[in-house]
Amino acid sequence: MVVGPYRGLFGMPGVKGFVIAGFIGRLPMAMLGIGTVLLVSAVTGSYATAGGVSAMGSLMFAAAAPVTGRLTDRFGQSRVLVPLALLHGVALSSLLLSAHLRAPDAALYLAGMATGATAPALGPMVRARWSHVLKDKDPGKLHTAFSFESVVDETIFISGPALVSALAATVNVYAGLIAAIAFTLAGALTLASFRGTEPPVVRETGKRHGTPIAIPGVALLTVVFLGVGSVFGSIDLITVGFAEEQGHRGAAGFMLALIASGSAISGLWYGSRAWRIPLHTRFVRTLTLFALGLIPVTLMEQVRPMLVALFVAGLSISPTLITGFSLVQRLVPAGQLTEGMAWLSTAIGFGVALGSWAGGWLTDAYGAHNAYAFSFGCALLAAVVGMAGSALVRVDETGELPHGQSGGS
Repeated sequence: MVVGPYRGLFGMPGVKGFVIAGFIGRLPMAMLGIGTVLLVSAVTGSYATAGGVSAMGSLMFAAAAPVTGRLTDRFGQSRVLVPLALLHGVALSSLLLSAHLRAPDAALYLAGMATGATAPALGPMVRARWSHVLKDKDPGKLHTAFSFESVVDETIFISGPALVSALAATVNVYAGLIAAIAFTLAGALTLASFRGTEPPVVRETGKRHGTPIAIPGVALLTVVFLGVGSVFGSIDLITVGFAEEQGHRGAAGFMLALIASGSAISGLWYGSRAWRIPLHTRFVRTLTLFALGLIPVTLMEQVRPMLVALFVAGLSISPTLITGFSLVQRLVPAGQLTEGMAWLSTAIGFGVALGSWAGGWLTDAYGAHNAYAFSFGCALLAAVVGMAGSALVRVDETGELPHGQSGGS
């Protein structure tokens, strides 16, 4: 049964609380981008400005995530989350106020950058809590927990844009981002209050470890996930262009939801299995399937067959992400786990920004159908890099580092 392995996860004390708080607090990560575009384009009449403000916010979030992760590992989640969530609320409020007052574009950009820089990266924090509460359990439970979190992410990316768009359409263009403030504060502050499942701060004795990005395996995963993020960013934008070219602009949201649905379904199945194949081998195989799954997308020229192709392409996403985060959990010292996972989120974030820019340019220049070749190329490059460097992420299932590898200096 697919559901069976997940039932045992939620009987442990405090787990339901941090899972629910993490979901609520992470929902805005799928609301901020589209919410910012809807607000800024409405008040300025410029999609270029709206896209620029949104992109700068995303880039600042990606750049700040490892710093936030390092602070969290050093001082603890609760001591970092509370001030960060409050600062984020102030920054996002300043964006709303700047838009309402028709402030110059520079003010919008600054507010957007502050919003991104202060957005709490709750995904790595929730995964770090899973690692903590399951540290003495069957290693397969952590695999199932990370699979569940991947499905949560896909659910968020399906529901977040729909929610903010509905609020903007039925209430006003400010409502979606106001809701994002409320969700962030409620989720982050509640998560901070659950001290029983918070990973303890590991006090370092002796030589201090460097940043996790100095670990060869983590560096490799970061490069791979930069390519994966480029696929995400490009395929989202290109799909919108494809739907419009085919005269079905309204179908774009459904088409993107099919990708996320395929990923969520495969994530549930992947997490329910007890795998005997080594992690590094699974990682290479999922990356290969990720690239191969995009080939049909590059060949379709009509909307209906493209629906099937996009769903199939989504099937390999969650397994790839799950395996990558699982490898980081084994490669990084316990005291740097949040920062290590944040590096993957950062790589995806930069990749999304790069992919969005390249996908938009290529769609304008060559048409959406041809632009999908860029998405396939990024996935293929990620698979090749992952295959070439697979020895760097070879770990045993007890979490020891590869032979001869250290945590950096």
